Amino acid sequence: MRTLTCTAILAAATSCLVGCFSVGPDYSRPEVPVPATWRVDLPAAEAVVNTAWWEQFDDPVLNDLIQSALAGNLDVRIAAARIDQFIGVLRAARSQGLPQVGYGANVSRNRTSEVGMPPLSPLLEPVFNLYQGSLSASWQIDLFGRVRRLTEAAQAQVYASEQAQRGVVLSLVTGVATSYITLRGLDRQLEIAQATASNFGETLRIFELRYRKGLVSQTELSQVQSQYKLAQSTIPAIEQQIAIVENGISILLGRNPGPIPRGKSVSELVLPVIPADLPSTLLERRPDILQAEQNLVAANANVGAARALYYPTISLTGALGSVSTAFGDFLSGPAALWSVAAGVTGPIFTAGAIGGQVQSAEAQKRQAELVYRQTVLGAFNDTNNALVSSQKTNEQTGLQQQRVDALREYARFSRLKFEDGLIGYLEVLISENDLFSAELALASLQASRYNQVISVYQAMGGGWVDIADSRTPVSLSAERKVNAAQGR
Repeated sequence: MRTLTCTAILAAATSCLVGCFSVGPDYSRPEVPVPATWRVDLPAAEAVVNTAWWEQFDDPVLNDLIQSALAGNLDVRIAAARIDQFIGVLRAARSQGLPQVGYGANVSRNRTSEVGMPPLSPLLEPVFNLYQGSLSASWQIDLFGRVRRLTEAAQAQVYASEQAQRGVVLSLVTGVATSYITLRGLDRQLEIAQATASNFGETLRIFELRYRKGLVSQTELSQVQSQYKLAQSTIPAIEQQIAIVENGISILLGRNPGPIPRGKSVSELVLPVIPADLPSTLLERRPDILQAEQNLVAANANVGAARALYYPTISLTGALGSVSTAFGDFLSGPAALWSVAAGVTGPIFTAGAIGGQVQSAEAQKRQAELVYRQTVLGAFNDTNNALVSSQKTNEQTGLQQQRVDALREYARFSRLKFEDGLIGYLEVLISENDLFSAELALASLQASRYNQVISVYQAMGGGWVDIADSRTPVSLSAERKVNAAQGR
């Protein structure tokens, strides 16, 4: 017992040294150039970036679809399982710096040779039982911080995997919203095509009657037939696009492909407020930037873990047990055994093995830093593009609406002139076909106008990602999981 107490005192004294020195560079965030403002001036609306912006569309069906996607999407569950995977790696890495305790027990029936060297005494039985039991303990003292660096890297990977899950949630919510808005835009196009085909069909019926009476020529009849078939041929193409978008939404919901319920029309939806914020805040909330930074933290820690291989490894081991040929004496004093040992091992010549690991770790750190810088630049680019596209699409939609209004008047006057015999039907056909194309383009632009605002929220990230993540069945944060893995 005195020996074990001395071992405990030695371990406690050694632990005072642990944590005072870690080989390798400590992490510091790289300096990246941050633009002072965005290319588009916006009114202050910072708070909206941290709200459930999809609810601003005021469409309960869209809200239900997003909630269903958060509950059933398989990519979110895969990302959550990946977090658990890295938490397991963290626990395994952390355990290397803690004492390890084990046990062993063995019972055997043995026979020894009676004529061996030396020969067995006639007073001893050649056949005997052997009972063995032991407790063992070992501790690899992390004096130079290798285990702490490995733990730091594993913890960063846990946080990176959480940001990957946040990225999946971000893409999921914006994907469902964008697809739904696109679907409602296609629905509007289908309504236009069906109504136009119906109108052209009625015009064709009238022209056929007039042709039989000799009031119009074969040329004019053929022009109307061509116009009618053009409108008809547009319908299956739009229906095909609708089915494809519906199937895509179904997969996002975690379901088999099928029809999707509808809510408000594309013209009835409320346009969400565009958030305005400083560019530097992207560094604090975009999942891809945060994930890239945590990967850099892990790579930086791995450099220290590799450099620590140059330093000696100190370990303490101990064992306490009992060995006896008689079970009754197994736990008695004479059968007891124990051992205490301390060891130091270290490299002298490795033929470049450790140097190669250090070189590889440093190269991976440089790669991670470049990826981080590239991700930041990409985020600024995405946000600027989304803001500019939102502004210009809004302007384009207004101009297209004016064009549709003008073409509608042009088509109405052209038909009146044709009925009065002032012009041929060719001018009517041109005006109505132009109106048909313009109305289809307007429906597409109306949907794109909403989708560009969604792109702004997607590019800026924000607290809304955490709101959405909290509505998934796997929303346990990585910080809480890390604390759980560390016993806190």
